[in-house]
Amino acid sequence: MQAPPSEPVLRVALPVPLRQCFDYLPLEGAAAPAAGTRVVVTFGHRSLAGVVVEVAAGSDLPREKLARVTSYPDGELPALTSELLDLLGWCWRYYKHAPGEVFFNALPPLLRKPGGLIPPLPVQYRITAAGQERLAQPVGRVHAQMRLLKHINRGPATGPQLRAVSTSWKKLLDKLLEQQWVCTEPPAPAALCPAAGPELLAEQQHAVDEIAASLGDFRCHLLDGITGSGKTEVYLKVLEQVLARGGQALLLVPEIGLTPQLVSRFTRRLGFEPVVTHSGLSEGQRLQAWAMARNGLARLVIGTRSALFLPLSELRLIILDEEHDASFKQQDGFRYSSRDVAVKRAANLGIPVVLGTATPSLETFNNAHAGRYAWHRLRKRATGAAEPRWRVLDLIQQTMHGGISTTAMDAIGKTLAAGEQALVFLNRRGYAPVILCHECGWHAACPHCDANMTWHRVSRRLLCHHCDCTAPVPIMCPACDADALQGAGEGTEQLEKTLAERFPGVPLLRFDRDTVRKKGEFHRLSEQVKEGEPCLLVGTQMLAKGHHFPKVTLVVIVNLDQAIFSADFRALERMGQLMLQVAGRAGRDQLPGEVILQTHYPRHESITTLLESGYEAFAAAIRKERQTTALPPFAYQALLRCDALDKDDVRGFLHQAKRCFPAGGAALYGPFPAMMERRGGRTRWYLLVQSSERSDLHRQLDEWVPRVQGLPLARKVRWVVDVDPQDY
Repeated sequence: MQAPPSEPVLRVALPVPLRQCFDYLPLEGAAAPAAGTRVVVTFGHRSLAGVVVEVAAGSDLPREKLARVTSYPDGELPALTSELLDLLGWCWRYYKHAPGEVFFNALPPLLRKPGGLIPPLPVQYRITAAGQERLAQPVGRVHAQMRLLKHINRGPATGPQLRAVSTSWKKLLDKLLEQQWVCTEPPAPAALCPAAGPELLAEQQHAVDEIAASLGDFRCHLLDGITGSGKTEVYLKVLEQVLARGGQALLLVPEIGLTPQLVSRFTRRLGFEPVVTHSGLSEGQRLQAWAMARNGLARLVIGTRSALFLPLSELRLIILDEEHDASFKQQDGFRYSSRDVAVKRAANLGIPVVLGTATPSLETFNNAHAGRYAWHRLRKRATGAAEPRWRVLDLIQQTMHGGISTTAMDAIGKTLAAGEQALVFLNRRGYAPVILCHECGWHAACPHCDANMTWHRVSRRLLCHHCDCTAPVPIMCPACDADALQGAGEGTEQLEKTLAERFPGVPLLRFDRDTVRKKGEFHRLSEQVKEGEPCLLVGTQMLAKGHHFPKVTLVVIVNLDQAIFSADFRALERMGQLMLQVAGRAGRDQLPGEVILQTHYPRHESITTLLESGYEAFAAAIRKERQTTALPPFAYQALLRCDALDKDDVRGFLHQAKRCFPAGGAALYGPFPAMMERRGGRTRWYLLVQSSERSDLHRQLDEWVPRVQGLPLARKVRWVVDVDPQDY
């Protein structure tokens, strides 16, 4: 049957890596759904879920060639609000990514499938006047029903609450509903019952007042507070005002490991449990969190990167905690920056956004320096504790024991003897970064990457931390058969062994990806530390972010020297951020703290500036260098990333892409290899586009990307445009 000429056309985004939407006709005999509605369509030989992004009057294709959608799984209920459609449309245009993958990023995994359904609005059960009359009468022979009815009489109850009363609650509830002793109603959002917090310092109160004054208007606030300065208290005080006015709020954190302690603290202070969402939850749990946000039942959401796209119709405040953290930038697929998209969403909604950190990223620092962001400095610790004292150890003059100097080892011993806790930091897991032969120089290289395989002694395996390739540890050298294999360098596993031998009987807790894989393991270890008994913590950067361990008074930073000579222009910035974040774990309570930095370059200018003048002076010096060298944030960049199994295909494709680059204000550099050219068996090369004007960069990218898509080699390689790249 031919479509009538007046029938609208549905422009549908599909989860495929193609930079276009696809036109379909509405379901036969049904009205066109609103933009944002999920549809099921036939795409080639597959059935896919799609999202209607526009209802158009016509199509560039003849109507007789357009297929009809198969179904509307959610009926007339849009999955994406108009506000989110606008935001995602901006993301699609700004990040030059396939629109289907952008729009589907805003849906929970179960709704990305044709069979997924939006959950019905949850209900709670309330006793009626007839039910109260029945309670006043003798129980009779319906003891189980009356027990359930008595429970509901205490206040409206949900299904999970009734399940705790009786395993057969559903049958009993059906009887109560049938007798009209109970009725259903939508659950009310959690009630705000704030508990009193500590008295704020003057600088905290000033930040609260300034942020609260901007509620209802767009304003970007940088909450720049040293570690332990009480940034979370500022969040809580502003959140109380947002929630008291009936608004919703969103708090983004960089790591899943930060959510349990935040949820616990926010629950105690606000009187209700925030909704949590992150990739570590089951698909059902993520769908439930999404539905609660959409239904207005989630008053406060705490989540990682993807929580930014939740449908919060009453959103009044967005907070990014640890805004500098690199994990806020998605590094595969749809490569977006949570920080930048959060600012854009706040601007669209006309609400404030708060960027909290002790070590602002250079982009945020520059915006604050230029007056584009309100800059709130917190320079005192909220507990009244002094900042930790730094001690820099020149490793050239030190005797070492498994990566730890004698001086540091003695300091650890004194800390433990005083009944306190010490933290030893090394951002490298495993026993040793490489295993090599002392006779012939053979070393265990990854067969798929330009990297060495790390020796994991406990599991007796060699593991590549880039592609997860594993191999057994050889007994003899594979090259010369010598019994001369040994590890070179140190990892957290080796530090754990060294410290256990030096301090037998002292509890030693290791925090890295190898030890906290199990759900809840990080929280369990953290709670053990908070009990306050003398212990040693050994870990990677997961220990650096926002954790409050009151009895940790000593931090030993084993080595960060590799950043000093890195080819990545962001390496020094990240080194400084990591140093101060780790150091911030020491002396957070009333006990004084000390930080020992082991380095071969104690007089390096960046280290000296950071320790003697603080992060603001350190960031200002880097900002000046970036301005001189015309690097971000004083320039705007995009990478055309390309990888394939065949190196010739990669280079051939990038040379073709270079030849079709349009003229304009942006310059093109390359092709050049990635810092790790081969990873997972694939060769990786890039082209870099850079401009002093963002508008020039995007104008030329918009012209260039369609040309690149049509290149002869475009189907033989894997390529993606990365706008505002964070790694090379």
